[in-house]
Formats: sequence, structure tokens, C-alpha cells
Amino acid sequence: MTPAEIQTEQRQLELAVEQALESAKRLGADAAEVSISKQTGLSVNTRNGELENIEFNKDGALGIAVYRDGRKGSASTSDLRPDAIARTVAAALDISRYTTVDPFAGIADADALAWDAPRLELCFPRELEPADGIELALRCEQQALGRDPRIKQSDGASFSSNLGIKVYGNSHGFIKGYAGSRFGMSCVLIGEQDGDMQREYGYTSARSFEDLWTPEQVADEAVSRTLGRLGGRKMGTTRAPVLFHPDVASGLFGHLVMGISGGNLYRKSSFLLDALGERIFPAWFGIHEQPHLHKGLASSPFDNEGVRTHERHIIENGELKTYLLTSYSARKLDMALTGHAGGIHNWTVANSGHSLEQLLKMMGTGLLVTEMMGQGVNIVTGDYSRGAAGFWVENGEIAYPVEEITIAGNLKEMFAGIQAIGTDVETRSSLQTGSVLIGEMKIAGQ
Repeated sequence: MTPAEIQTEQRQLELAVEQALESAKRLGADAAEVSISKQTGLSVNTRNGELENIEFNKDGALGIAVYRDGRKGSASTSDLRPDAIARTVAAALDISRYTTVDPFAGIADADALAWDAPRLELCFPRELEPADGIELALRCEQQALGRDPRIKQSDGASFSSNLGIKVYGNSHGFIKGYAGSRFGMSCVLIGEQDGDMQREYGYTSARSFEDLWTPEQVADEAVSRTLGRLGGRKMGTTRAPVLFHPDVASGLFGHLVMGISGGNLYRKSSFLLDALGERIFPAWFGIHEQPHLHKGLASSPFDNEGVRTHERHIIENGELKTYLLTSYSARKLDMALTGHAGGIHNWTVANSGHSLEQLLKMMGTGLLVTEMMGQGVNIVTGDYSRGAAGFWVENGEIAYPVEEITIAGNLKEMFAGIQAIGTDVETRSSLQTGSVLIGEMKIAGQ
């Protein structure tokens, strides 16, 4: 789509939102909110040098929530014709008759909305033919398969291109939208050595096609990761320092997101209940949120309720500075909302100035984790136990790969026990961090 076509499409979606809101008012709703999205995209998959499939997608959906007499009703439709929208609004109102009165439900307050939403550069349309995607995916596979005889086959390569438009409106008269693009490429390889087979991958993701890694770079990562896993050993149970590689370190702070999210807090099901203002990380540690970053993968001028997004410190000098609150959870907790309906916006974890090599030297002997498995995390208590694989490190040098182990601890103790954060930042995520060194954890093996 051209910029002009995108603008025209967005205006049509805004008109659909406006129609839905007018219908809700006419049918007796006290308040209503409407979100609508439309996506177009191309996805190409190859396997072992042959085209496997091509997918084109072009879809959209409208969702409406209506509020009447303290009751909420919701409905959605993928049919964006005026009569279908009117029927959907009527269905939502009918549903509201059977729901429970909730004094905390409703749209966000008008003064919290992004009336002056910034125009962010998040959309970089690129006209691509299927042949372009096929060529990139095949190149990625070809580059990877010729590197090392231990790389036995490809488990598939892919290329994707997507463009989406989002519009949100509510009965305060707020209707705004924005467009965003996303491109991606990946390659999965299978390696074998002495009967041991391992599967690993490489990938790239960006708002702009020009910012993607080359197929050669994706192949480099896939080959390196696959070969590194071969010859994995089992190990005995012990306690030792653990260094989380950036690929998996972001998951640690994903548990922080869960712990400070309003829904878990008002249900009293978080290990960080009443932790606001407390030092839960070392004094030098910080996390900064920047919702308006140019080309940011999680940039947004407003959240899913139309609430303006702000740059803020989530953690500063080790202290928890904010919870993550929607309008509903803010009312339940009697606090100010924070614009986090729908998730976080570009978190950057401060580093301690150490390279990965320096962190390995600092650790001395311990475990470098490069892969996590399972979901053994209790957000209520903070207890943490997950399957892992990676490398055993001795005297600051990688000694050999290890597999079939479990690492365990408690998130509060793990956060407080962070000794350093690396400069090797993973930039392909909405939560960007370098390697994370934790002083000690339990490692369960044979």
C-alpha cells in the first residue's frame, strides 16, 4: 500500500468506529468504546531449498464494548459493512442485560486520553512480490546449509511482511488511529554430531525492510547456535552463578511485567504486592520505558484504551517506581492509570558496562543459559523453576554445552542478586537487555 492508500484506509476505519459509537448512543448505551484493526501481509516458507507455502492475508475486525447501568457487553465482527456494525452494537447491548453490575467498569477518563497524540514513524510500506520473499528465504537456507558438515538439514526458513492499521474511539468523542509495519526473516536448522541431534534458529525483525539483517547474517546466527548445542552433556546438581544470555534474559523481566500488572495486583496474586517504592533490584539498576521511539517495535502514541503513553522510569536506582495499570485496575486499586492497556512500550534495561566476555570472567565458574523450557514460574510467590540448556563455564571460559537441567530460585531473590548486566543488548525485542549475571541459583541435573 502507498502512503496515500494507507491514509484513505485509516479514514474509512475511523468512519466505521464513528458509526459504531453513534449506534451505541442511539440504542441507549451510557458509554462505549470501539477498536478496529486491519492487516495485510505476505508470508513465505521454504524447506530444504524448496518452496513450501505462500500465504496472503487481508483481514480486519471491529470490537465494541458498551456500558449501560453499570453493566458491560461486548461483541465483535469481521464484517465492516454498516448494517453488520449496527447488528454488532445491538448484540453487545443485548449481552449487557445479562452481565453483573461492576462499579469499576467503563471507559478511561477523558483527561487521560491522548488528544494530542504524537505522530510516530512506525510505518514503512514496501511493495514486495512473493518472488522477493522466496528469494530471501532460499538464500537464508542456502547460506546456512553450506557452512559445516554437521548441519544436516534445514527445518525451514521464512520471510514475512505485514502492515496494520489500528483505530480506537470512545464516547468521549475520541477517535484516533495509526499504521505500523513489520518485516521478519528466520531460519531453523538441524545439526548432528556423534548421534546427537539439535535444533536451533536465527531470526531478524524490524519495522523497516531496510533494517532487517541480511540472509547471510540470519544464517550465521542459526549455524552458530546449532553447532554450539551439539555435544551437550548432563551435569550433577549444584549451586552456582548463572548468566542469562540476552535471548532468554528478557524473559526474567517479563516476569516483572506480570508481577506489577494491575490485574494481578488487585487480585492479590503477585509476589510484588505492595512493593511500590521499594528497592527490589541493586541500587545501580534501572529500567526505562520509551513509548515514542522512532521505529520502536513496541512504540505507540496511546494504549488500547486511548490513554496517552509517557516516557517513564519503571525501575530507578533499584526502586519500583510504577505499577502497570489500565483504567479498570486503576479504579480497583484507587490509583492513577498508567497507559498500559495492551502491554509495555519499549523497555530498556540499564547495563553495568560489562561485555559478555567480562561477565564470563566475573562469573568464573557457573552456568551460561541460552535456552529456557517450561512455564514453572509462580507469580503469586515468585518461586522460579524452569528447564534450561546452555554452557558450563570454568575459569571464565566456556567449557562445554550442557542440557536437561533445571534452574531454580525465587524471583525476588534473583532480582536482588543481579550482579551485572551486559552491553550485548538484544535489540529484536520490545524488552531490550544484555546478559544478566545472578550471583547464585540452584542447578538441578542428574
